[in-house]
Amino acid sequence: MSRNLAAKGAAVIMLAGAALGFSATAFAQSFTITNARLIDGTGGAEQANVTITVRDGRVADVGTGAAPAGMETIDAAGAYVTPGIVAAASQLGIVEVNGVAPTNDVSASRSPYSASLDVADALNPASAAIGVARIEGVTRAAVQPGAGGDLFGGIGRPITLAADRADMTVPGTAFQVIQLGETGAARAGGSRAAAFARLDDALAEARAFSRNPDGYSFGRSEDSLLTRADAEALVEVLEGRTAALFQVDRASDIRRVLALRSDYPQMKMILVGVAEGWLVADELAQAGVPVIAVPMQNLPSRFETLGATQSNIGRMVAAGVKVAVADVGSPSISPQLPQQAGQLVAQARIPGATGLTHEQAIAAITSVPADMFGMRGAGRITPGSLADIVIWSGDPLETASAPTAIWIEGVEQPMDSRQSRLADRYNPTKAPTGLPRQYSRSR
Repeated sequence: MSRNLAAKGAAVIMLAGAALGFSATAFAQSFTITNARLIDGTGGAEQANVTITVRDGRVADVGTGAAPAGMETIDAAGAYVTPGIVAAASQLGIVEVNGVAPTNDVSASRSPYSASLDVADALNPASAAIGVARIEGVTRAAVQPGAGGDLFGGIGRPITLAADRADMTVPGTAFQVIQLGETGAARAGGSRAAAFARLDDALAEARAFSRNPDGYSFGRSEDSLLTRADAEALVEVLEGRTAALFQVDRASDIRRVLALRSDYPQMKMILVGVAEGWLVADELAQAGVPVIAVPMQNLPSRFETLGATQSNIGRMVAAGVKVAVADVGSPSISPQLPQQAGQLVAQARIPGATGLTHEQAIAAITSVPADMFGMRGAGRITPGSLADIVIWSGDPLETASAPTAIWIEGVEQPMDSRQSRLADRYNPTKAPTGLPRQYSRSR
């Protein structure tokens, strides 16, 4: 069986999705994609006329030979093929409408708990935002809570966007969100000194708890600032089982966070924001600390971002820092990651500026965030990797391009969302729907 995407387009994929039903029992497929223009997500050079063979949810082979006999073949007809996008800083599944509190589980400012709050308990696989992000090519994400009334936002998790998954979480590195900078200072009492005093005290208390859990008074002693549950969560951070994701921008704050390693050498760090990261790029590279940054966070919009520049990410990558790209603004849907990455390619073409190559930019939204959050086998198309694959209508980093077919772990995904279904339902140019006339009158 052979399919030609160039000839039949996304309609074929939608019909195939309907046939599968996309139920929780959907199984990994075995198939071959031929004539692919492959960017494999590792940062390596683009390859033409590539054949990708998938067996049982994983990439079995990447080469230039013919498709195996008897296997379903999809002809990419020279279209770009990339790994599925990995959203490194996302709120998918925990917020539906930012401004409507009952739909927003990002933070809990009035809770007695902070570090122990776990997004896994709030994830909603039926969120409309999941389908919207998926048809934009996002196949996995790292869902991060937001700090509420404390520096600690709680535990974030890697997730899959596969359709009809009752449990969205996937194996990977959980992470604790810690808000520093101007926002953290405000929450701690009004200054950076207060924020770091609160952080140092909490980590020291968690270490004391780890040494004598039975003697801990459940956070109810006069000098205790942590509940027992929060202390347990922070022990996971100190011992490196949960990564510490610090939200920080100013160069001096970044240095202060890196210095924590001297007291807590097992701590795994990820920094997000890092608007002034280029000023300390060599120190970040030497420490081996990966970062998540927004390409268009390039103006001094706050005092802690006075050193912001469009060359921030390019300079950090040139220094050897692992950088994942995040969306600008609200990360509740994450549909603009390819365009954000594309800004870095454009930046490389400006005289005197520093950006990324096309392949590096793809890696910054695929393999780099996947590796950052321990999503083994994701974010790349290489033998043995998970078959998270996207075929595009054009250059993935161009705003006019869109996915025409998506697989997650070898399972073909639906190419529609609630928004697209609503648009079809109420489009007056479509065939009669049987709805009341007020829904279909001409405009």
